[in-house]
Amino acid sequence: MAVKRQMALGAVIIHPHGTHTASWLMPEAEKNAANDIGYYKRIAQLCERGKFDLFFITDTPAARTDHLLASCRWPNFMNVFDPITLLAAISGATRRIGLAATVSTSFSEPYTLARQFATLDHISGGRAGWNVVTSTTDHAARNYGLDRLPPHGDRYERAREFVDVVKALWDTWEDDAFVYDKENALSFLPEKFHVLDHKGKYLKVFGGLNLARSPQGRPVIFQAGASEAGKELGAETADVVFGGGSNIQSSQTFYRDLKGRMGKYRRNPAELKILAGVSIVVGDSKSDAERIWASCEEKIHPDVAVLKLGEDLGTDLSDLPLDEPIPRDRVPTTSNFQTAFFEAIVERIDQGGSLRDIAMQYNRRKPTVCGSADDVANYMEQWVAEEACDGFLISFPVLPGTLFRFVEQVVPELQRRGLFKTEYTGETLRENLGLQRPANRHVVAKG
Repeated sequence: MAVKRQMALGAVIIHPHGTHTASWLMPEAEKNAANDIGYYKRIAQLCERGKFDLFFITDTPAARTDHLLASCRWPNFMNVFDPITLLAAISGATRRIGLAATVSTSFSEPYTLARQFATLDHISGGRAGWNVVTSTTDHAARNYGLDRLPPHGDRYERAREFVDVVKALWDTWEDDAFVYDKENALSFLPEKFHVLDHKGKYLKVFGGLNLARSPQGRPVIFQAGASEAGKELGAETADVVFGGGSNIQSSQTFYRDLKGRMGKYRRNPAELKILAGVSIVVGDSKSDAERIWASCEEKIHPDVAVLKLGEDLGTDLSDLPLDEPIPRDRVPTTSNFQTAFFEAIVERIDQGGSLRDIAMQYNRRKPTVCGSADDVANYMEQWVAEEACDGFLISFPVLPGTLFRFVEQVVPELQRRGLFKTEYTGETLRENLGLQRPANRHVVAKG
């Protein structure tokens, strides 16, 4: 009998009340959750109880400064903690679950970021992960002295150089550099310290990280991007890629494409995990789960739906009549933000329908699975077995309810089928994901 592949699972926290646009309006939503560290700790502990590999915080370094009426109906990123500080606090309330956060290469300095994530890796005992993004809103650009985001290609070119510099800084010290030899008055061995002298197109760094090499060698690097530039960046630099498509066929294509690019960077496909994004609602039956989802959908305000659609399309649609089609001349020819979302919206516009219909139906093409525990487990088993992914990054529409039902009902079913671990097998995030600890480049060079 063939051994089943075990899947990796991550929980994505976009808004403290859940990933659904209307989650904050649901009866179970706690009013002050956004500023309650105890609330975040409880959510992380629930994920750890379910043996999740990853607790993942998304972020953008900006608040919206326009369309405030629509924004107040969807307070996304309008009242959120700094993700690194938040995860440092959560690390003390958890023991085994990985802790990852989004930080942009467009509005950060490599040294600062390398030090922050190395610190989190030490504090958490080797559970830190960095989600590499280039940012997708001009709101963030304006916070950092720009009128708008740099072009898509330039952002990814800078990101590639940025990641290279951060990795080099994480290798400043060899693993056994700090000896604290009191007899010979040597706190560290100078020959095991390596200065970085980088002069590139976007960055110039001379120095070394003032922190010992972290427990994982370096934090786990996450990345998401469906554009050609995004896939190349993932194949070259990432340990885990969030991606896939709206169905199993497109996800299989993405999986083969991305892993097939790794050879040119002298990487083995086993060195990369691909987690498919999915939103999950568990009920006593499929109809019960669909009822829960519908109760969220009916609370979405049209202003919010149009705002979300326009942001991903890269243009303001708020002046258009809701019940008329979107004029084709209002659709940009290319995207400077997230290519996959842009292409999905353009395809939907070309199919016809009113602005209201398209906006209210738009869900960033992320599959939403509503069903019983068996239904959900069947879906997840098929995707992993047929190599559409190595696991899932799960969006829970309403917290804590939809997460609690997944932990209580789906996780035991996955474990019963031999598809998911019953206990953590390692101490670090790398170990639990089945990823090798990277050797220090300077040790490798010395042979």
